[in-house]
Amino acid sequence: MARAARATDEKIDVPLLDLKTQFASIRDEIMEAIGRVCDSQWFVMGPEVTKLEQSVASYCNAEHGVGVSSGTDALLVALMALDIGPGDEVITTPYTFFATGGAVARLGARPVYCDIDPASYNLDPGSVGAFIESCCERRGSDLINKSTGGHVKAMIPVHLYGQMADMDPLMSLARENGLRVIEDAAQAIGSEYHDGRRAGSIGDIGCFSFFPSKNLGAFGDAGLCTANDAELAERLRVLRVHGGKPKYYHAVIGGNFRLDALQAAILSVKLKYLDEWTAGRQANADTYDRMFAASAAAGSVVVPKRLQGFRHIFNQYVIRVEQRDELRAFLTESGIGTEIYYPVSLHEQQCFSYLGYSGDAFPQSSLAARSTLALPIYPELTTEQQSYVVDRITEFCS
Repeated sequence: MARAARATDEKIDVPLLDLKTQFASIRDEIMEAIGRVCDSQWFVMGPEVTKLEQSVASYCNAEHGVGVSSGTDALLVALMALDIGPGDEVITTPYTFFATGGAVARLGARPVYCDIDPASYNLDPGSVGAFIESCCERRGSDLINKSTGGHVKAMIPVHLYGQMADMDPLMSLARENGLRVIEDAAQAIGSEYHDGRRAGSIGDIGCFSFFPSKNLGAFGDAGLCTANDAELAERLRVLRVHGGKPKYYHAVIGGNFRLDALQAAILSVKLKYLDEWTAGRQANADTYDRMFAASAAAGSVVVPKRLQGFRHIFNQYVIRVEQRDELRAFLTESGIGTEIYYPVSLHEQQCFSYLGYSGDAFPQSSLAARSTLALPIYPELTTEQQSYVVDRITEFCS
């Protein structure tokens, strides 16, 4: 009763994310890095970018890193590098940030959605296998969607919320059907599969975002692709500079996907602290788990499922709860920041209505869109703040 009374009477500010506290702890190093770039006057690409590419590739256990302008552009240039275009189809999840499906559509290709696993929120290998078995046929070496005539050419599993998709069965399906695999690891840098392989090291290309809210966040937009094949990595490098190699000579058409040196220098500073920050997020997730299990809300709140042996980096801590929207409004009034990732599945977005999916085509994805809520999980979060969050949720559920 004392805890509930305190939660009601004493309002505590708990933002969804607190970047100012993190910045204050490394301000001097960040300002030194910015000064170094300013002194050099080398603002686009250059040695700072090369250093980051090598460091991130090593961190992800990949052979090559190619810095790009954003996580969205990482997906776009990855698809371009694999020659995805009109007439092609790409299997992916409808429960993800818009860029995953949007990048496919921008190139004139067709997103093909399959449902998610309800425990991990990631692309369900069973759903992918069922689509291939029932909706596709082999024509020579090609996998053809029988209803559209499109060439199913690639797959984009998303490592959502900081936990990897079940890659072994997905890679088996890809190999059996001649599909290329792009890992959307925008939320998953440092995440590990049960055998220790890291996000971005398993498929043909890994795509990372360094948007400021990510575990490793820049001071603006930035991204990176990883690859183990040297020729594919070089193709990514050429495509990010309008397809020019050497400069002003264009055998292919690329885009302006270059990474700024300022962002690379800042990210190189932050990368040194990433494992420490991840440990803080994991500790906060443990605390939430214990608090919810001991609370009266235990039967009403479903906490994140951690797959055995996986390294979950908790880019988000996402709960399931009934009356999600009402709970979010209640928490907002209490000074607690939350977010809904994602309130409308991609197959239900107006811009994808031409794909012809019904609203109930992917029930697990639609259910997640209606019932999930992300709570504050940043490493600087205090136990007092977490206790307040759990108290307020318990009060609502009671």
